[in-house]
Amino acid sequence: MKTKYFSGILKIASIIILYLFSSCNISEALGVNTMNINDPKWKLIWSDEFDGKELDKNKWRFDIGNNNGWGNNELQYYTDGKNVKIENGMLVIEARREDVKDGSRTYNYTSSRIKTEGLFSVQYGKVEARIKFPYGKGLWPAFWMLGTNIRYVGWPMCGEIDIVEFLGHDKWTVYGTIHGPGYNGGKAISKSFKADATKDKSFVDEFYVYGIMWNEDEVVWYVNDKIYHRVSRESLEKQEKLWVFDQPFFIILNLAVGGNWPGYPTFETPFPARMYVDYVRVYKLENE
Repeated sequence: MKTKYFSGILKIASIIILYLFSSCNISEALGVNTMNINDPKWKLIWSDEFDGKELDKNKWRFDIGNNNGWGNNELQYYTDGKNVKIENGMLVIEARREDVKDGSRTYNYTSSRIKTEGLFSVQYGKVEARIKFPYGKGLWPAFWMLGTNIRYVGWPMCGEIDIVEFLGHDKWTVYGTIHGPGYNGGKAISKSFKADATKDKSFVDEFYVYGIMWNEDEVVWYVNDKIYHRVSRESLEKQEKLWVFDQPFFIILNLAVGGNWPGYPTFETPFPARMYVDYVRVYKLENE
């Protein structure tokens, strides 16, 4: 009886294994992410190497103004290009302590926020940039994305992917985050990545590559070649939260001053403060 029992179990197991191999590979069957940072199938589809004499207006446009603190009580006024330049093959976004008037209001800081909205967007792929951040309390640089439908559905329904955010008072830590309906602001899904102070240079002393890999099932964050965070559609749906990352997104680079999260600059915060971007690159897997 035992022999027949185990024989039956083996037959059932064999059928299951054959089914898994016939319908998909083992990684897919087990729900294991198959995206690899260094997969040779990643093909470059868009980039800015910042090799020209000025910012390429065919790739980037400016957000201008303070927009009521951009929802975060930020202090800076974004200009239409005065705070951006190309220098030694790099984009430089510069925050300054200077007054600018807009109507009846005066703002004490200027900076820049550039975006690809209306010029380029992507749905799924690998999006990365090589960046060096400025140090100082109250500085809040970021490399991030918003859904292209933001003008129709608003935020956070459009979705937001923060590829990397940095708080200027902590030179050893960066953050990767997503925002959506029911998980935004203080309830956003976020994770930090810390450089090893015993052997690495800090994020203000060295360029690092910050990126995401993104498909219909999940978003995966990495710094250089180290994956440190992932959020899946399944994990959100188990919490009865809506996955809004199945649409095109555009890219944003900015250097904010002050805000609810980073706090506010002091007289010791060094200005001008500079965010350096060596490149921004977007890849798609072949045959996608």
